[in-house]
Amino acid sequence: MTSESIEALLDATRLAGLETTDGGRILAKVSAPTAKGTAYRSALVELEGDRILPLTRGDASIGAVAAAEDGTTFFTAKRVGEDGAEADDAQLWALPVRGEARELAARPGGFGTLHLAGDHLLAELEVHSQARDETEHARLSATRQSAKVTAAFHSAFPTRYWDQDLGPTRTVLALAALPEDLAWAEATEPAGTEPAGTEPAGTEPAGSATGSADGTTDSSADDGPRAQVLHFRHVEMPPGRLVDWTVDRTGSRALAAMSDSRGDLVAVPDLYLLDLIGAQPPRLLREATADLEHGPGEFSPDGTRALIGRQQIWTQELSLAASVELLDLADGTSTPVWPELDHWVDPVWLDDTTLIATSDDHGRGSVWIGGVDDPAPRRLVGGPEQDLAFSSASVAGGAVIASTSGIDVAPFPVRIDPATGVVEELPNPAASLASAGTLTEVAATAEDGTDLRAWLRVPEGEGPHPLVVFAHGGPWGSWNAWTYRWNPNPFVAAGYAVLLPDPAISTGYGQAMIDRGQHELGGAPFTDIMALTDAAVERTDIDAERTAFSGGSYGGYMANWVAGHTGDRFRCIVTHASLWDTESMGHTTDNAGWERSMRDQNQQYNPKDYVGDIVAPMLVIHGDRDYRVPIAQGHALWYDLHEFSATPRDADGRTRHRYLYFPDEGHWIQGRGNAQVWYETFLGFLDEHVREVAWARPATLG
Repeated sequence: MTSESIEALLDATRLAGLETTDGGRILAKVSAPTAKGTAYRSALVELEGDRILPLTRGDASIGAVAAAEDGTTFFTAKRVGEDGAEADDAQLWALPVRGEARELAARPGGFGTLHLAGDHLLAELEVHSQARDETEHARLSATRQSAKVTAAFHSAFPTRYWDQDLGPTRTVLALAALPEDLAWAEATEPAGTEPAGTEPAGTEPAGSATGSADGTTDSSADDGPRAQVLHFRHVEMPPGRLVDWTVDRTGSRALAAMSDSRGDLVAVPDLYLLDLIGAQPPRLLREATADLEHGPGEFSPDGTRALIGRQQIWTQELSLAASVELLDLADGTSTPVWPELDHWVDPVWLDDTTLIATSDDHGRGSVWIGGVDDPAPRRLVGGPEQDLAFSSASVAGGAVIASTSGIDVAPFPVRIDPATGVVEELPNPAASLASAGTLTEVAATAEDGTDLRAWLRVPEGEGPHPLVVFAHGGPWGSWNAWTYRWNPNPFVAAGYAVLLPDPAISTGYGQAMIDRGQHELGGAPFTDIMALTDAAVERTDIDAERTAFSGGSYGGYMANWVAGHTGDRFRCIVTHASLWDTESMGHTTDNAGWERSMRDQNQQYNPKDYVGDIVAPMLVIHGDRDYRVPIAQGHALWYDLHEFSATPRDADGRTRHRYLYFPDEGHWIQGRGNAQVWYETFLGFLDEHVREVAWARPATLG
């Protein structure tokens, strides 16, 4: 039953993203295992009325997407050549309403995010650091490749980001003018192929030698490369590394956040206004300080204003706090948006005077609507009286389009009427997975009197059931939506109850909840979780004597902290991508904001200092390409458990701790086979220590 539940979860078709247009087109990116079942591929579909129209096919995954109002869809994908090998870099393709996808451009390094605005296509490109244009980029990239040089020479922090090595390129925005109509698609056809517009999108015209919708080509394709249809011009960029950007609806201006280091500030984002089609130099709008940053938001439909994010930085004295401002692009002044709303939001424009936003909300989610001058919005959909969360909100055809999910409900797309709040389920291109057991809530009171809550998934049957506690990551986060990474389904199917607590620093409960734990990572968050755990085990359907604790990222920190502060309260502890030594973490992570903020806390809330009090067996899980919580944290924890922990050894005198290591994974385990081993090993470790049942190690684990 357990393996079936894991495979059902990992093999399910997933809703991986939504792309909409102002006029009402709705595209969905879906992810599913390849034919071999060993990896995932993404494809595009269009949601039209009550129909799901496939746009792409084949084993080449779709990357970035930009949809045009006329039905054309731009996307990036890696073409498979005649030798059967996938191209090194993703190419840019356009799929018309009828006919096959046409390759528009190819370049060393491929293409990043796409955005269609006006009659221009804007792309994020990785460019050789010495190149001034695409011609130089191609020449210098070829020189580097032929010399077999892989080194990167850095002058700024960071050098890595999540699971990617940065350099030797710089990131730029580049602009390409689009043809006036689709005549270019026919003009670049090789002789002897069927003309475009003769078949429905996603079908192969007989005898076609052109690229298919997934970017693959037939072996009869022309031998030479197709000529570039689009030519990209680099935009003048400010100093620093591009980390985020938005574009106005005409494609003439962009807001860009550029990470830079100066003075005693390390990798802080400055906000600029970029002139995309004129000759004006970048204009600095907001310069980051030691405790305040700004980020780009949506331009207003009329282009006169823009939303910008305002973030108070977590420091030794301040808590992280997020708000939104309305920026006047003419004079550079800004005013707060919805100052009386005590939730973190990222609004989008419904019209020139009205905003839509989503937020976490007491273990669920809400959709908000309000005028730009209102002190606070009203809740349009969601809130504490239901069990769903909302994300990826956009406006299409005057309606709100969003992805919706719950703790036991896989994501599906919805349309929300902004006038009435009526929610309409759209055709779902993803799987609706059955969730075993029942979903309920647990309440408790914190030491300072704060009301606390958690979700509890309970298996079928009377019980009492063994319990595993999941601490969420972040630390800014909430258990309020579906996840494929820490999904309760396989655990509930195996007979475990799963507790999902939202302690101090959880989002969706107001700024006071953040402030309670921001400067004591092992203080209020720890006691909150223990209070909720105590409340859970008081239930008659929970076995208080058979419990385990687990968590990833900050949740892994919490797992390590719990290990050193609860003795044998838990029969075992699972810690994934975890912070073990918070002091060394600050000097090795890609997160420039960690080290300074933790200088005081390192003296009191460092899990490493309590290794001698660890009694429960621990399963350590870490990926080598984790640059957020570097692999050194996992290696140090593994050594310290052997050398210093008080965990009793087995009958042969060997450690009862275990280490699951992934050499090719990052902060989260993404590969299909690796993800299955992750769940199997996690559950096997629980069975061995919580239920005292021998685990049959899968052959795939070696």
